[in-house]
Amino acid sequence: MSFQIPENFVQQYGNNFRLLYQQKVSRLRPWCQLEAGIVGQSKSVERMGKTEAYDITSRHADTKFVETPHSRRWIDLADSGWADLVDKLDKIRLLADPVNGYAKMAMNALNRKIDDTIIAAARGNARNNAGLAVLPTTQKIAVGGTSLTLAKLLATKEILDTNEVDDDASMDTDGQSASEQAARVMVVNSKMLTNLYGTTEIKSVDYNSVKALSQGSIDTFLGFKFVRSERLYRDVSATTRFGLAWSRSCIALGIGQEISTSVDRRPDKNNAWQVFADMSIGAARIEDEGVVEVACLE
Repeated sequence: MSFQIPENFVQQYGNNFRLLYQQKVSRLRPWCQLEAGIVGQSKSVERMGKTEAYDITSRHADTKFVETPHSRRWIDLADSGWADLVDKLDKIRLLADPVNGYAKMAMNALNRKIDDTIIAAARGNARNNAGLAVLPTTQKIAVGGTSLTLAKLLATKEILDTNEVDDDASMDTDGQSASEQAARVMVVNSKMLTNLYGTTEIKSVDYNSVKALSQGSIDTFLGFKFVRSERLYRDVSATTRFGLAWSRSCIALGIGQEISTSVDRRPDKNNAWQVFADMSIGAARIEDEGVVEVACLE
């Protein structure tokens, strides 16, 4: 018998590519007011402020006029792209064609970029006719040495309720709007959720809704739709990450061009195949009163 037969052992290689775990779709887009078909660099969102009624105390009195406040916020478009090459001669050396996988990777990357744009708009500066509007400190919950807690969730709800920000219940009863346009969303990451489940209050048997939330059987609590995102902003000290809550109508996502992909041969690159994708989007915080930033200890 031969002891040299191992020299002829072969290895089998895969004939397709596995895309490694990553966020593939935009999780926050469904929770924004969509402004599609924007033509131009920017689009305005026209706003009218609150007014109060007056008393009529005598017959035939002169009409009093209220002064309705008007203002404007701007959605500024920004372009994003993704591109990679597959050399023509490399394709003959591969069992699997990577082009299709590259196209999927491009879509995934741009979908994550949409969420980054929404997060930046929610907590960043909003452009108006007078300049830039920062998110007021009254709309921010301090870290307080803790991660996400029941107290912070209740404080967030109180801020939105005090500001009369629409929620599902109010939109159902006012007879003027559809409830799906007013859903409140709470954007948190996995660590915040883990810390929330570990708090003493949440461990109480009284909080059955949170138990169901932790088990994945429901995704709402205190009127908030919970959406997990691992892309929330972290401060420079890397000790605080910022959760966000808002009402759907308070964040606008503007679309100049949806994600577009193409696969083309590049004569200037020795006929390599180019996988290309791009989009043009922007986002803006329409109402400061409808957005709350929740600082959480990492």
